[in-house]
Amino acid sequence: MGHGGEVKAGGDDGEENMAAWLLGIETLKIQPYHLPPLGPHDVKVRIKALGICGSDVHHFKTMRCANFIVKKPMVIGHECAGIIEEVGSQVKSLAVGDRVALEPGISCQRCNLCRDGRYNLCPEMKFFGSPPTNGSLANKVVHPANLCFRLPDNVGLEEGAMCEPLSVGVHACRRAEVGPETNVLIIGAGPIGLVTLLAARAFGAPRIVIVDVDDRRLSIAKNLGADEIVQVSTNIQDAQEEVVKIQNAMALRIDVSFDCVGFNKTMSTALSATGAGGKVCLIGLAQSEMTIPLTPAAAREVDVIGIFRYRNTWPLCIEFLRTGKIDVKRLITHRCGFSQKGIEDGFQTSAGGGSAIKVMFNL
Repeated sequence: MGHGGEVKAGGDDGEENMAAWLLGIETLKIQPYHLPPLGPHDVKVRIKALGICGSDVHHFKTMRCANFIVKKPMVIGHECAGIIEEVGSQVKSLAVGDRVALEPGISCQRCNLCRDGRYNLCPEMKFFGSPPTNGSLANKVVHPANLCFRLPDNVGLEEGAMCEPLSVGVHACRRAEVGPETNVLIIGAGPIGLVTLLAARAFGAPRIVIVDVDDRRLSIAKNLGADEIVQVSTNIQDAQEEVVKIQNAMALRIDVSFDCVGFNKTMSTALSATGAGGKVCLIGLAQSEMTIPLTPAAAREVDVIGIFRYRNTWPLCIEFLRTGKIDVKRLITHRCGFSQKGIEDGFQTSAGGGSAIKVMFNL
């Protein structure tokens, strides 16, 4: 089911299926992608919109992301939406022509974590564009029907693709139990920090302060609804002084802090700024090891929680988009076509940072 395929010509419908293959460091090439056969519970989706994620950029620049190492050519990409072209014999919930957002990870559904509902932690997870599993920057993919979610008429395909990064923010807010009485600090105003801002507001957070080193990103965060913004340095010696600035900007107890970066300084700032009895949720995973002031935080009963991707988030994300509680369209800053030049330009733009938040491919 889903996610197989190799570099050779053709699909079974006579049309050559093409995909963006990562062949080496900063080397992408559009080549044929042979899809696996359609299983009884699968659908074939023509991909129409796909966004570039930070993990895609890591793979592109270094051929690895954390412990996931690209050892052979791999189709890249995982934030996607498209139109169903074929359904398996046992698929009843979807039909040809349906517009769908795709949840990119296939869990085993057998291990204890899957059986407990925490399928995002499945050790056998096959995840689009996470080696060795091929991704979805392709004309077509085959995917399990139960991981394809129909989009309402008023939700576009680009918005459908944005359900994937938005899911990270939604899962984080669920884990941290954000609600109408939760004052939220967000450290990092990159794409994940910004979707966490949107999710926290949709969950009812009354006051949100966001922190970053980049004034352009902070300006975007302010336009997206942050109550206050605080610019900080990269120097850990400034941390304690900045904690006071952050607490003054909130002007209330900080109940939950989200570290969307994952450095010594950002996590130290989150632990120090969060009020007694609060929570710090680590979303960004920039450093595998940190030296942080854990003991003082523990003495104030500050809980530290982690998240990995998401689970059971697509229906809620789609509902937030349908009702207008969240508008992700403002995060899409660049668009590229699906051509050799298009994929190269798109990844260079995303890797360059600057004004780019979300780079979206239109296929």
